[in-house]
Amino acid sequence: MTPEFPSPFSARLIASWPLGLSHSIAVRPIRPEDIDLEADFVHKLSRETRYNRSLGGGIALTQERLEQLTRIDFSRDMALIATVTIEGAETAIGVARYVRLADNASCEFAVTIADAWQGYGIGKRLLSMLVDSARAHGIRRIIGEVLAMNTPMLRLAGSVGFRIERHPDGAALRRVTLDLN
Repeated sequence: MTPEFPSPFSARLIASWPLGLSHSIAVRPIRPEDIDLEADFVHKLSRETRYNRSLGGGIALTQERLEQLTRIDFSRDMALIATVTIEGAETAIGVARYVRLADNASCEFAVTIADAWQGYGIGKRLLSMLVDSARAHGIRRIIGEVLAMNTPMLRLAGSVGFRIERHPDGAALRRVTLDLN
């Protein structure tokens, strides 16, 4: 069964804006038919970006994992994909997602931007859209785990208002938290 886009929030979850003279970025909820876009996106990430995204651990990109990443239960979770058209083909350049936690009042988020597109404000826009979606879905707290050495992500989280704290599991991690009261 294909998940439906969350109709009451669809206007907030679809956006586009120009980036320079040659590109326009489109953002929308990810769909099951984006499985090839997602696979291509992940395979093209640099080793450092993959390392930062998976908190240092390798995560195998199996068909089952790709399906989990593209078949979202929008009543609980959210996943946004940012794309550009390059040589007539839609290309994923960023993904942002949150997964609601067991307490049903908080969620864990992640944002990944393709290496060539980092530093253009795409991550900030995606994270801001995630925050708006979480708030609209009644989530009260967004948390994330970030490697302490991943300063771009820590700066991004701080720029959106997240508190940055030492992680209880050790010095190599930071916990970023945003209360949505």
